[in-house]
Amino acid sequence: MKSDRIQDMERYIIQHGAATMEELRGHFNISMNTVRRDVAELLERGTVTKVYGGVRARPTEQALTPYEVRRRGSEGAKSAIGRRAAELVRDGDVIFIDSGTTTLQMIDHLADRRELTIITNNIEAIVRALPHENITIIVLPGQVRRKTHSLTGDDAVRYLKRFNVRTAFIAATGVSSHGVTNSSPLEYEIKKCAVESAEKTVLLIAEAKFGVTGLMTFAQLADFDALVTDETPAPEVRRELADNGVELIVADM
Repeated sequence: MKSDRIQDMERYIIQHGAATMEELRGHFNISMNTVRRDVAELLERGTVTKVYGGVRARPTEQALTPYEVRRRGSEGAKSAIGRRAAELVRDGDVIFIDSGTTTLQMIDHLADRRELTIITNNIEAIVRALPHENITIIVLPGQVRRKTHSLTGDDAVRYLKRFNVRTAFIAATGVSSHGVTNSSPLEYEIKKCAVESAEKTVLLIAEAKFGVTGLMTFAQLADFDALVTDETPAPEVRRELADNGVELIVADM
């Protein structure tokens, strides 16, 4: 599909920093006219910029914020969201916990679950889950990403595909007309894989992130079964959630 190809092209340019038009033609096995049309759409999105003979990734204003800064931001909201999301976990579940600082807040509220298995690339979640002997921890392999305290890479994606995950709990940079987005190309594939492979998907996101667009779109709202947030969102957001069959869960602060 055209939309999938453009998304893949956007990711390719971001991961490589830049690409020539001829390089894109050969890599995606398309005509030069198609390359020009796809690049024109990416230029309109604002994620790439034109250079002589090709394009380069545009530096994003939402540069990835260091983990410690993100963890301290909106701690009350993140704690409430994590606590409420943990209520969705049942005894015997196999769950995926994303690398976000909000999903991390779930761990302390899972101490009473029996025979729980957590699959994660979240280094802080691994450390926090260690004291709880009721929790089996499966760690995705990969390279340590210091800014996000996570493990990333192709090996992580391949390993995640092995497991039958009941519920994936996912964090995001924002939700907008572009979909559900994040600011790290290195974590894009892991988030995308988790959303596509889990039986149930839950998005954990603060209300302040509605209308915010990150660097890359890894899912659409319709890909999620539920969304947990800290405040009741605007009416138009509630309508969109309802139209896409997404259960809205507002955490008590």
